[in-house]
This record gives sequence, structure tokens and C-alpha cells, in this order.
Amino acid sequence: MTQPIFMIGARGAGKTTVGSALAEALGFRFVDTDLYMQQSTGLSVAEVVAREGWQGFRARESQTLEKLSAADTVVATGGGMVLSSDNRAFMRSAGTVFYLRSPANVLAHRLEEYPEDSQRPTLTGRPIGEEMVEVLAAREALYQEAAHYVMDGTVLPPVVVEHIILTLSPVFSAAMVK
Repeated sequence: MTQPIFMIGARGAGKTTVGSALAEALGFRFVDTDLYMQQSTGLSVAEVVAREGWQGFRARESQTLEKLSAADTVVATGGGMVLSSDNRAFMRSAGTVFYLRSPANVLAHRLEEYPEDSQRPTLTGRPIGEEMVEVLAAREALYQEAAHYVMDGTVLPPVVVEHIILTLSPVFSAAMVK
């Protein structure tokens, strides 16, 4: 059994796409914290935020992170999961953390191309391009702090998965020797 693998990054970074492909390639279980919260509450992220505020949403998010973190699991986290120092410390100690890093213009383009308004509520009320610049400026250091590895999120998902597997191969080899 191996520790969980956490995918972190901003909205639109590809955490769900890459995470699910990685889980399939490794034979792991895949979970998405936002999707799990949506399914377990029957509410979208936007609805939880409207009812409980961001503080209530973040508390649910932290509980969900710990609940879903299990061996042989790839966990795609919400973009703001790193805002909590407890979440950053938990992920680093409980598993291996990959930050899918992309510039704001790439993230904005993806979010405009595949809008999921109820799943990805605006954080600032500003146009998505401006919002992503602001969000990355506020969170980049937190993503870096939480991550064991930083991956180029601008390349195609199969390439990212391949890079992650190559990065993990020494870890898997060491675990098999023990």
C-alpha cells in the first residue's frame, strides 16, 4: 500500500483530468474533493458558499480532505485547499503532493472554454482573466509550500501523467524493496 497522491493547483489546472488518468494508470482509486462535497451535500460549491459563506465551505473542504485521504488514492483538491496551513501540512505529511502549475492566461482560457459556474464560483466578481492573475499572486507561495513536486500544467494530460509516474518510480521501487 502506498500513501495518497494529492493534486493541487488553481481552478482549471487539470487536477481532475490528470488525477483521474493517473489513478487509472496506477490502479488507484480517484476522488475529487469538490465533486465529493457536491454529491454528499446535494449542493454545488456555489450553493454551499451562498448558504455557509467561504468560511463554512473551507471547513467542509478540510473535513473532506482528511476523510478521502487513503492509501492507493489520487485526490484532486479544490483550488483553495492550500489556503489552510493545516491542509498544507496534512497533505505533505500524509502523502505526495503534485502542484499542476500553469500561468493565469492558460487557466483563464480553460475556464472560459469549459465554464462550470455552479462548480467554480467567482472569487472576486471580476473577469476571469483578472481573477486568475489575482488568485495566483495570492496562492503561488502556498502551492509551492504544499508541493513535493511542481509539474508543468500546460502540457497535455497524458504527458503530465507520464512525468508524474517517472517522478514516482523511485518511490515505488523503494517501497517494493522494503
